[in-house]
Amino acid sequence: MHERIATDIRRRIGSGELAVGDAVPSESQLCAQWSASRGPVRQALATLRAEGLIGGGRGKPPMVRRQALSQPFESFLSFSAWVSALGQTPGQRTLEVARRPATQDMVDALHLEDGEPVVQLLRLRLIDDKPAMIERTTFVDSVGRSLFDFDCDSGSIYAHLQSLGHDMTVARHQIDAVAADETDAELLGVPVGSPLLRERRRASSVAGEPIEYSDDRYRPDIVSFTIENSQQTNTSLMRRWAAS
Repeated sequence: MHERIATDIRRRIGSGELAVGDAVPSESQLCAQWSASRGPVRQALATLRAEGLIGGGRGKPPMVRRQALSQPFESFLSFSAWVSALGQTPGQRTLEVARRPATQDMVDALHLEDGEPVVQLLRLRLIDDKPAMIERTTFVDSVGRSLFDFDCDSGSIYAHLQSLGHDMTVARHQIDAVAADETDAELLGVPVGSPLLRERRRASSVAGEPIEYSDDRYRPDIVSFTIENSQQTNTSLMRRWAAS
């Protein structure tokens, strides 16, 4: 249902029926239109916020931010959304959610003060029940603390955070290779020292406020990355693929 709602709003934005600056129908209006509960409606709006098509949140009504459609940003940030879009089943096993003082690399990445508290998440991500990626994510405390009231095994953390009004629409990705350590090897079912694809990501708000820093490690026999460039439009598109 949430995908149908999001698709319809994208269509209305792309056609100009909803212009930049226009208000998006309210949650109650969308619930009535689709005979839906607030859950799917909020998830649809969170997806559109993640794509940068609409703004709002924290009590502000959603409004159209831009009309150009692109690769949904949330489909890269959110493992769950990406795997579902492939027609496969995402899964996760949360190993740790903890609040602790920031280390130096977190201080640097998130522009924090020394020792400032952060919330760290360690999850094993699955594709069709097969271990595919280890997610080590650090959130600034004001955002991450909401995870203690959320079942992190229930689905997309990004959709949950977006539904709370947290803006994570800008990200910087760095991809390299790293040897599997003992934790990686045990969780992913590979020998210690096996090559893994690592994606380090810093997500920020549109205003440039750092929100999240993540170190994600993928099995390269399951996941690969492709970057597509367009010289004419001076844009780049990074895609993540799963092996069939």
